[in-house]
Amino acid sequence: MLLTVYSREYCHLCHDMVAALEAIQPRFGFQLEIVDVDEDESLETRYGELVPVLVAAGEQLCHYHLDLAAVEAYFAKCM
Repeated sequence: MLLTVYSREYCHLCHDMVAALEAIQPRFGFQLEIVDVDEDESLETRYGELVPVLVAAGEQLCHYHLDLAAVEAYFAKCM
């Protein structure tokens, strides 16, 4: 299972979300991909000021802060 965080290098909320995801990674066993939206104009346009944005299989789970309930619901639905 792959979770993607659309982020920016200088974004403290992005760093916080990645740290929170890394803390729960052993529990759920997902792979984590971090994509810098500033490296792709279409991603910057799409996500802009919403970063960080957490996406799983094309479904946006949350933005700004990790929504643990949304992540748990996503994994419950997938199992």
